[in-house]
Amino acid sequence: MINLAQELQGVRTAAMAGHIRPDGDAIGSCLGLYLYLRENYPEIQARIYLEEVPAAFASVYGVDDICTDFGEDAVYDLFFCLDCADEKRLGAADKYRKAAKRTICIDHHISNGGFADVNYIVPDASSASELVFTVLEEEQIPIHAVEALYMGIAHDTGVFRYSCTSPRTMQIAAKLISRGIDFPSILSATFFDKTYYQKQILGRALLESMLLMDGKVIFSAIKAKDMKFYNVTSSDMDGIVESLLQTSGTEAAIFLYETGPNEYKVSLRSKNLLDVSKIASYFGGGGHVRAAGCSMQGSIYDVVNNITLHMEKQFMQKL
Repeated sequence: MINLAQELQGVRTAAMAGHIRPDGDAIGSCLGLYLYLRENYPEIQARIYLEEVPAAFASVYGVDDICTDFGEDAVYDLFFCLDCADEKRLGAADKYRKAAKRTICIDHHISNGGFADVNYIVPDASSASELVFTVLEEEQIPIHAVEALYMGIAHDTGVFRYSCTSPRTMQIAAKLISRGIDFPSILSATFFDKTYYQKQILGRALLESMLLMDGKVIFSAIKAKDMKFYNVTSSDMDGIVESLLQTSGTEAAIFLYETGPNEYKVSLRSKNLLDVSKIASYFGGGGHVRAAGCSMQGSIYDVVNNITLHMEKQFMQKL
């Protein structure tokens, strides 16, 4: 556990960043901490660095304060790495970590080996947002920070459906809800509502999906030309792998989308048997036991064949 008040003693400038292609937890944990500092430590100049935030989060309070331009050079007294398994996942914001006088990492990825001066890593936690909540003074968390943290927890637990949801997670969520936030609207706006084009690309992925390994694994892929045709970007791919996994009789899901010539972003999910974080880590990625990802090169056939070989090994060990 981090004593945040102690860590902030003498700090005049602080910055925070989450992983590349920020999701609900990266955004929620960064905003939750940022808004807390702004309210309770006005003497500290705080800043958030994230890549462009998906449109679904545009209405979230504080998003307009996020800096997506990494061109400036700055040396911060304290730099927070949130929801980020390693320094490479910080992307362009890593230069601020390198230059900072002191660094703190708050994360829940099992693949995180600890790369900051102070590391608060709890792989069993549902989300970085849950961990940020535990280091704050509960009574002093402003309402918009409460909203951000609830959003982050809800996103990384699939609205409390995934196995990472613990009794502690539910207790924290209840405390956040008790503050009077409009949580149904938060979930609708940032999690459930999808654009027409997102629905189309999801339909395409489901329509062209295939069952592999005697039906234990479901797979689908979207090529760059299809993304261009449907006018979607990488952020519009969120949720597709979870939809694939919600197929009766399957144990795991593989979803790819093309990021360059013969380059694919790979998302892996499992229900009960497979540790997909081990597979993702083998290919240079990371994540959680039931949810992980990586980037791979080759044809679609090459990527899927390599992944399923590792899945088959785990299946043989379990059965």
